[in-house]
Amino acid sequence: MEKQPALPSLTNYPLDNAYDEMLVDAGDLRAHYRPLMEHISALPAQELQRKKQAADLSFLNQGITFTVYGRHENTERIFPYDLLPRIITAQEWDTIERGLTQRITALNLFLKDIYNDGRILADDVVPRELVYSSKQFRRHMIGMQVPRNVYIAVVGSDLIRLENGEFVVLEDNLRVPSGVSYMLTNRRVMKRIFPHLFRRYNVRPIEGYTQQLLGTLRSLAPEGRPEPNLVLLSPGIFNSAYFEHAFLARQMGIELVEGRDLVVHDNIVYMRTTSGLRRVDVIYRRVDDDFIDPLIFRPDSMLGVAGLFNAYRAGNVTLANAFGTGVADDKALYAFVPAIIKYYLSEDPILKNVETFLCSRDKERQHVMENLDKMVVKAVGESGGYGMLIGPQSTTQEREAFKRKIESDPRNYIAQPTITFSRAPCLIGDSLEPRHVDLRPYVLYGDKVRIVPGGLTRVALNRGSLVVNSSQGGGSKDTWVLSH
Repeated sequence: MEKQPALPSLTNYPLDNAYDEMLVDAGDLRAHYRPLMEHISALPAQELQRKKQAADLSFLNQGITFTVYGRHENTERIFPYDLLPRIITAQEWDTIERGLTQRITALNLFLKDIYNDGRILADDVVPRELVYSSKQFRRHMIGMQVPRNVYIAVVGSDLIRLENGEFVVLEDNLRVPSGVSYMLTNRRVMKRIFPHLFRRYNVRPIEGYTQQLLGTLRSLAPEGRPEPNLVLLSPGIFNSAYFEHAFLARQMGIELVEGRDLVVHDNIVYMRTTSGLRRVDVIYRRVDDDFIDPLIFRPDSMLGVAGLFNAYRAGNVTLANAFGTGVADDKALYAFVPAIIKYYLSEDPILKNVETFLCSRDKERQHVMENLDKMVVKAVGESGGYGMLIGPQSTTQEREAFKRKIESDPRNYIAQPTITFSRAPCLIGDSLEPRHVDLRPYVLYGDKVRIVPGGLTRVALNRGSLVVNSSQGGGSKDTWVLSH
């Protein structure tokens, strides 16, 4: 097949071993990127910059910010946004959708099992000590029945693309996954900036997410509550994701509350209002287990609601996600998800895992120690890019320090080979440059599985970086899933 000529804006676009979302090789565009690049190439450079400024201004006006903890300068920042969309074909999305549906189904069955019959532990498919030693395992949940047997109603699994173009799961986020508001606002901004291009591509819509979330939460209401009252429980305005909490509550038409707004009487949760107490049936919580009920978990927490767990245990209120779901996104448990899928569904995983070494196992720990310069090492309970060593980008001193950490607490660390995951074109200044990207689709599980076609594409905006987290210099871009 004859190659298409290189477009002017791609003449200095470097390729390496990573899968490039846009190019097959130098100058040879993937078919689904050609209309985008033709459109971009036809625009004057100043017009692209004007569109970029319009996007930044839109984010500023909407208050779309995130918080960087541990910095001396101002912590509130506009969420970095790249103007060029990441495009996924209908066929690629079909694989992702089927794989994520399979994964959330199996993980729900796993959580129900470990907190009840424990069959998978008795059969030694997943080591009992690994589950019980997880900081996220909640013994209070043992023997409890949760509404509809749904432990994880909202999931945001992180996918990366390998050098051969295959999507794999890097990790699962099952506790209080964040970022969906950025997915929705990215799309809103993009439709204003590139309306004609958007229509030309026939992009599948994502705007229905908040109503799908509302429907999922309603489906989990306690029995006998046909018109359930729903609230979103937030830690408050100083939380890094507070913009998202307010955004989702407003979009769903439900109350945004903090712990001090709720009270429990006779194992029933009520919301304080100006006209008195109003019963609450479903809580979409964005507060971690540890802080949600000072009578059960951390007694010093000011964010939670005293007595909430007992109301939950009595079946008078539903929490999404359930307590104790974090055990299934413990990074050490991640290594067993393919076996979990096989055990409960008798199927091979549609989306594979990244090879993972458990430092709690002597032989695997020795391998990690001998190859730290080639590995990515992660603390099992950390998120946001913290508690992590990227071997090839580390110094000898950093590797020695990590060795000591691993030796002192091997259960707390896993390691994976350093993966060259895919790159997508980004507008950096006046030119196009490739940057590494991942993808966080959002999965809802209630009366059925719902997945909006798209997700949050996160971008490592620093050249050469593999860290996509906003707190570590990352940004995002709109994700276009094509209809056909």
